[in-house]
Amino acid sequence: MASTAFKTYAHEHGGRVSLLFLLFLLAIYQFIEAGYNAFAIICMLPALALVVLGAFHYRMLTFWALFAINYLIQWHSFPLSGIPTSLPNEMLEIILLALAIIDVQEAKFERCGNVMLLALLAWASFCTLEVLNNTSDLGIQAGAWYSGARMMAFQLLYAFLVYTLYITNPKLLIKYLYVWGLFALFATFWVWKQQQFGLTSAENSFLQGRGRTTHLLQAGTLIRYFSIYGDAANFGIGIASTAVAFLIFGITQKIKRYRYFFLTIGLACTWAMFPSGTRTATFCLIAGIIVYIFLSKSIKIAIPVTILFGVAFFLLAFTTIGNGNQSIRRMRTAFDKNDASSNQRTINQAVMKKYLADAPFGLGIGMGYENVPANNKYRKLATIPPDSEYVFIWIHTGVFGITIFLILTAVMFVGACWIVLFRLESSSLRGLGAGFCCAFVSIQLGGYGNQVLMQFPNCLIFYGGLTLVYVLPWIEKDWIDYENEQLAVQNEKKRLKLEKKKASRV
Repeated sequence: MASTAFKTYAHEHGGRVSLLFLLFLLAIYQFIEAGYNAFAIICMLPALALVVLGAFHYRMLTFWALFAINYLIQWHSFPLSGIPTSLPNEMLEIILLALAIIDVQEAKFERCGNVMLLALLAWASFCTLEVLNNTSDLGIQAGAWYSGARMMAFQLLYAFLVYTLYITNPKLLIKYLYVWGLFALFATFWVWKQQQFGLTSAENSFLQGRGRTTHLLQAGTLIRYFSIYGDAANFGIGIASTAVAFLIFGITQKIKRYRYFFLTIGLACTWAMFPSGTRTATFCLIAGIIVYIFLSKSIKIAIPVTILFGVAFFLLAFTTIGNGNQSIRRMRTAFDKNDASSNQRTINQAVMKKYLADAPFGLGIGMGYENVPANNKYRKLATIPPDSEYVFIWIHTGVFGITIFLILTAVMFVGACWIVLFRLESSSLRGLGAGFCCAFVSIQLGGYGNQVLMQFPNCLIFYGGLTLVYVLPWIEKDWIDYENEQLAVQNEKKRLKLEKKKASRV
């Protein structure tokens, strides 16, 4: 029926239909190949309308699409990598939140009321007030401020609300962990593929261009691989933090198939951090495991984990075992106090400190080398590479901003740890909560060493993961029932297998 109507309309209006159809195809091509512009956006509005209509009927599919695009958007070979990185994420998050508000009776808004929401609202409020920051004497730059505030504050709030409202029961939680694990496994496969079979043309363009000075080392003999992430530091720290989470998930689960899957992902991610050549990743992995020793509340787990990672740390820091591998040799330089890269960061931060003494609220969110003129007092501050997410926040929000951020981050983390230690009765659910908490510590340490904390895909994954810790008390009763059902099935399969084995011996 619809096909007949379209044919009739096309026959009556002739070339106009064909022209509009060709323009729409051209817009899609522009959108993929050249990035977005006003013309492409206007022509893509019908597609956006279809996405919104589809989201009404397939809400969880929209959530999975958000996760997938968030994970792949910085991949140099991904078709959407030419558009502004935050655009697809922000659109899908806003759609998901709008759908939750429309269906307010079904949404779990009561679960949002916790200390993490208050901390994120406080941070977003401070960043909103930063629009009035005129340290550079350039007046209020609302456009630049909004671009920066979206990444520095608003995306954290979006992640919290979306995860709270859409991961509402044990089955969705397990499905989420499987989806995350499979994407992480794909990232580890891709870094192996880069090592063994080389880079794609898009990846090689990045390596030979913007990434040449940081990813081609030792006269070009050592490549810092970056998998499907934007750069090697982002990949190394993100995958190390993922390893922390899945190793802890694996050793704390009672259901065997979950345990084996999680441990496989954790071990694969542990291997994958080495090709990145990101030295901070080593400390991220160690820090996450150390925090777990305190959260485990189990001597049986704490002692073997401490011994295992103590031995690994000793081998890496105090021996030359494995020095035949370039990636391991580079990781060992993380323990070198005289490392040139580390010393250069210290020098840069000393320069920043002098400028920021006169700017307690920072340079201003969104203010950078592209909008601070050459004759401005703070031009130097706007052009020095921050090399750290914390330093980046310090530059743009000053000592007040970084202090507030650190305090609120500590509040969110301590609140989550309190839940794991004192509010959860299920040991396996505590294991999931501990995994999320330890991964959060890991990525925060990565943010201290590199500018990766607010990057894709890390921000949504790890702030979303901490959000789920606050959701766990709400679903614990259902989790216990779900786990008991799965354990009953597991035990029945085991019983049947033993009976079959005994029967075969007769």
